[in-house]
Amino acid sequence: MQDSEHSSPDQRVMPLIAETAVSGTAYSFDMLFSYTVPERLAADIACGCRVLVPFGRGNKRRIGVVMKLSEGDGRGLKSLVSLVDDTPVISGELLGLAFYLHDQTFCTYFDGVKTMLPPAMSVSAKETFRLVKNFTGTASLSREAAELLELLSVTDGGKALNELIEKHIIDNGRRLTDELCDAGALDSDNVFRQTVGDAAVRMVRLSDEYTASPERFSLTVKQKAVADFLGEYGTAAVKEAAYMCGVTEAVIKRLCATGAAEEYEAEVLRRVEDHADEVRRPGDIVLSEEQQRAHDAVYAQLSEKKPAVFLLHGVTGSGKTSVFEKLIDDTVNMGRQAMLLIPEIGLTPQILKRFRSMFGERVAVIHSGLSMGQRLDEYKRIKRGDADIVIGTRSAVFAPLDNIGLIIIDEEGERSYKSDSSPRYNTHDVAKQRCACHGSVLLLASATPSIESYYLAERGAYRLLEMKERYRNAPLPEVSIVDMNLERGEGNRTEFSRRLAEEISANLKNGEQSILLLNRRGYHTIISCCDCYQPVYCPNCSVPLTYHKKNNRLMCHYCGYISDPVTVCPSCGSERLKNMGFGTQKLEEELSMFFPTARVLRMDADTTFSRYSYEKNFTDFRDGKYDIMIGTQMIGKGLDFPNVTLVGVLSVDKALYAGDFRSYERTFSLITQVVGRGGRGDSRGRAILQTFIPEHYIMNLAAAQDYKGFYNEEIAIRRAMIFPPLCDMCIFCFTADEDITVRLGAEAVLRLMNARLKALQPKTPVRVLGPVRCSYGRINGRYRYRIIMKCKNTAEMRGFISGILTEAAKLKEMKNVSLYADMNGDVGV
Repeated sequence: MQDSEHSSPDQRVMPLIAETAVSGTAYSFDMLFSYTVPERLAADIACGCRVLVPFGRGNKRRIGVVMKLSEGDGRGLKSLVSLVDDTPVISGELLGLAFYLHDQTFCTYFDGVKTMLPPAMSVSAKETFRLVKNFTGTASLSREAAELLELLSVTDGGKALNELIEKHIIDNGRRLTDELCDAGALDSDNVFRQTVGDAAVRMVRLSDEYTASPERFSLTVKQKAVADFLGEYGTAAVKEAAYMCGVTEAVIKRLCATGAAEEYEAEVLRRVEDHADEVRRPGDIVLSEEQQRAHDAVYAQLSEKKPAVFLLHGVTGSGKTSVFEKLIDDTVNMGRQAMLLIPEIGLTPQILKRFRSMFGERVAVIHSGLSMGQRLDEYKRIKRGDADIVIGTRSAVFAPLDNIGLIIIDEEGERSYKSDSSPRYNTHDVAKQRCACHGSVLLLASATPSIESYYLAERGAYRLLEMKERYRNAPLPEVSIVDMNLERGEGNRTEFSRRLAEEISANLKNGEQSILLLNRRGYHTIISCCDCYQPVYCPNCSVPLTYHKKNNRLMCHYCGYISDPVTVCPSCGSERLKNMGFGTQKLEEELSMFFPTARVLRMDADTTFSRYSYEKNFTDFRDGKYDIMIGTQMIGKGLDFPNVTLVGVLSVDKALYAGDFRSYERTFSLITQVVGRGGRGDSRGRAILQTFIPEHYIMNLAAAQDYKGFYNEEIAIRRAMIFPPLCDMCIFCFTADEDITVRLGAEAVLRLMNARLKALQPKTPVRVLGPVRCSYGRINGRYRYRIIMKCKNTAEMRGFISGILTEAAKLKEMKNVSLYADMNGDVGV
């Protein structure tokens, strides 16, 4: 009979295998790497936990995330070093989303997980060593390991020992260090440091011993006062207890030293201020007939708990936000969670204030303008269930909600919803995935929907809802198109048409506010040579430098390069330079000359460095502290200022010819949206659209707020040219330090693509264009080329793209070239 304590070989327990996404891997060799789980970690490990793993030939320590766990034969596999987290940092649903991002956006598995976590949660590992006293196993060591141990033994230990081991690992790898650890000559420990720690406050409470027998303790008068205070209130912050008892913190420290009290740390959350001064209730919302119809259609789907996508097309000022509020209230009343995504950080304070006034602390906010600590704490509030409504920009789509009922994407046509760094995801696609998982509703909303979304609505893939009237039947602004060619012909050399100047004067006289859009920041946009006609370019980018008068510097808006003003042309040496172009700084200066009594607020990237700048400036404008707000496109969307009755659009002509097939769409959207900022109060709005191409149909359709007319024109062009949404476009972008290097690399990849396509014979049509130099051929010192592939985003084509990225890394021409693929990314950059 076999001893019950010994199992036969075929009955032995199989080790746990952790399939792990490892940090720092390139896409060309990325995969899930398998590691055995040591018995000491087996009870605590779970999918979604971060771990420390040995990686590569030198067994360098790297952070990873456990994506799958299974039992299997662990022979030949390395073992996990340690656990970083006691509990998973990411849910099973979001792990599934990481697999989706890897498949759809051609990112590494680790990048897919990393983008879902707040940056403050990033961890680094610090390994420390100490010699084991009385080690007697020297005879079992290899000669090299014994020599290393002898060298380590003569150090002072501590810092010197660790510095010597660290240098040895860098120079020679971990083999000998691991041998010493395995033999028991060295002990190692890993300390994990989070980028931003949890915020905590020092607290004090009475000890159990004092509570049971206070007479046993001999306390001073001041200590007794603190003890009596804690006896009444139970616990308090150390500072609070000292203040309330009129003593110093030293008294509390001595009280703890006697054993009568004890200090401990309590976590506190860094709050995002909203300055919501009024309290509103969902019952206060009064919907118009149009709003109610839109609400009822979405509510019916919410009740079914089945995934669906709606497109709400409502003119500017139609009251879409009230519909959002009502639907979010319905969702949380059903016991589910809601998410509202907005395109610009600048809109967040206004939206947050509005929703916090109605829903209070149930609202969490996520966007890049918050401090790392604030983002971490908002993430914690959501994960704990303290907040069931999330408001934020693109990254908020990954909020750790576990029972989503509704996701709303406002101004859904904005390109800011498309990530331009790895993972290069489209927020709409991620939201659809989450809605499919939770059985929830996705509501896309805009006055100017993307052509892709409206096309899908027309085909029945989305349900189209329309609100054609402004709330309370407020009229749309009266729009006038001014031909600036005539103004120039009649001697007006300023940026203000006579009509716009008259309307601004009238507004100042009537105490009404004006908004002026000029989508170019800086003072002069180009410094040009009168002899060779070349602009002064950034030395790192193929982009002209912009002159900023505020700091008397030339600046590159792409790489951040700054220089003193030049007096000699870098191309030909001529001293005959002239300033050309007109930016927001110069507009601000000219406004002050024309209207010296006007209070002018400038809003652009130069005036909004601080995360508080948006909120303060917009609040001041709403409170009437300024008469005129001028700015770039950041002022064009979503803002609601009741006293604005005049909107001026100074120049968007160049945007029509930006080299991107979406340039007409973006220009139409920008004009339509900024014109819609006016006339939201009791007075009808006016808008002045200044242009050198007044006959262009985009100008006239935007002036008429005629989205359907624009859509019909645009979809006809895209159908003829075979552009999205009639196909998908994958952009292969190549960068390198030398122009010839990147060009040869791109040409080699093109040959590879053609050969693979010929062998594959894909089921759907494919057209490959390029390689060509990008519109901005050099950015931040790197030369840039692209190949465009028109295709259908199918599993077959994604597999093809993934294979090209992997195989391209092995080409000799690609040795010093970086390559990424971006499905439906921008082609005009």
